[in-house]
Order: sequence, then C-alpha cells, then structure tokens
Amino acid sequence: MRYVLADVFTSTPFGGNQLAVFTDAREIPEEWLQPLTREFNFSETAFVYPPTAGGHVRIRIFTPRAEIPFAGHPVLGAAVVLAGPLQLTEIVIETGVGNIPVTVEREGPKITFGLMRQPVPEVTAFAEAEELAEALGGVEAQLPIELYDNGITHVMIRLEDAATVANLEPDMGRLARLPHLATSCFAGSGSTFSTRMFAPALGVPEDAATGSAAGPVACHLLRHGEVESGQELTLAQGEQLGRPSELTAIAHGSATAIEDVVVGGSAVVVSRGEFKLLPPGA
Repeated sequence: MRYVLADVFTSTPFGGNQLAVFTDAREIPEEWLQPLTREFNFSETAFVYPPTAGGHVRIRIFTPRAEIPFAGHPVLGAAVVLAGPLQLTEIVIETGVGNIPVTVEREGPKITFGLMRQPVPEVTAFAEAEELAEALGGVEAQLPIELYDNGITHVMIRLEDAATVANLEPDMGRLARLPHLATSCFAGSGSTFSTRMFAPALGVPEDAATGSAAGPVACHLLRHGEVESGQELTLAQGEQLGRPSELTAIAHGSATAIEDVVVGGSAVVVSRGEFKLLPPGA
C-alpha cells in the first residue's frame, strides 16, 4: 500500500497542511481506511481510486474520525501528486460533492501551483451564533455569523483584527458539541487576511490550512461588501501550529448570488513510503 506525503498550501517543506495520499487504494480493505488515517493522524488522508463519473481519478477523504465528502487540501494535494505522472495540466478529481477540476502550473517538470474550482456553497443563518461566540472566548463578530455548506459545514466569523484571531483560545469541548463541523475565524483588510479553523468534532482541533474554508471566506466577504467580485485574496493560516500556510481565494458574483469559487496554492512532496500488512483473516 504505497503512499505519498505532501505539504499543501506551502512551497516550503514542513510548512502547510500535511497530507497522506494512497495513490492506488483498490486493494486496501475497507475496514483499514479509517485506521490508516489515524496512523498518520493528519487532518485528512486521501485514498485514490479509478474514476467512475468522467474524472481522471476518484478520491475518498478521511479525517481521524470520519469520512467526509469534500475538503480542499486533499483535493489540491492529490492533484499535485497525481498530475505529474499523469502528464496533465488540468486534472479532474471526483469527490463526494462532484467533480473538482484543478489546473496546475509548472516550472519544467515540477508542479508549482494548483487552482481548484470549488462547489458554490449554500448559505444559511446560524442559530447558535451567541453560543459559538462564547465558546470562542466571548468574541464579537464584525459581520453576521453564517453557515456555509460546500460539502463541509463551515461557520464564518469575521473578527476585528489579526491580533484577535491570533489570540483565540476556544473551548474545544463546547465547539465539538455545536451542530456544525468547522468554525472559521478571520480578519484583515484589502486583499490580505489571517484565518484559523477549528473542527474538534472531526478530530481536528485546529487546522494548518483549510481549502474548503478559504472559498467561503471569500464568499462571505463578497456577500457583505468587503471585497469585489473576482478580487484575489491571500489568506495566511497555520502560524499558531508552527506550519505557516498561504491560500489564494477568489469569489465571483454579487451580494445576492455567488457564481464561482476558486481556491489555489502550492504543495510539495516530502516523502514516499509503503505499508506491508497482511489482509484481515490472513
């Protein structure tokens, strides 16, 4: 069972968000997928299968606690790992929320950047906004607290400034009991924002780089008039974990209708390896 380790949303090894990609998962027993994910204990692990819906490959994504239909850094990381040997400049990855096209940029044989088109999220009000603010330490949101669902339910909280984001000390137990999967807190101005994401219910107390949240951040700011349609945002994440990350996010549309969401970043392969284990019952 061969795997590749990549650091995603960084161009520097040992930064970004760690990802394990099992490049051919066809022979891996179903009951091993979650234990293999826990063995790495990264925020997500991706398992690659042949396509079934018109893409180049299909992936399944697991957190340490559960399989999820979509996440950004596994899609981008898998694209960087696989597009090279497949000799592709655009790779279409099948996920639980549909096909995600990822365009990659190269310098010679090396892939240096990838840009994925994400599902447009559904937006709803978040009824537990007051309880969530208390779980984050009594913060005051600068925009309405809303829930964005693009396969993962992220609650968006725009805070006053980067220092407020950096100093957050959330109550993980209270966060885990709320009826959503992930909480994204961010602040900034112009085109530069700092962000942190907490998802203890998924076994991820804090994430180093969250591609599935980056798109909704851009959507939230566009919907509430803080950025323009098509404006490229740079999101910094992971400093508190010692894994600095940089994400690019762009939302097209208007305050009443998001039309298109694009998220990008770099990724670097840092290791390759394999598991040699007897199948169950052998």
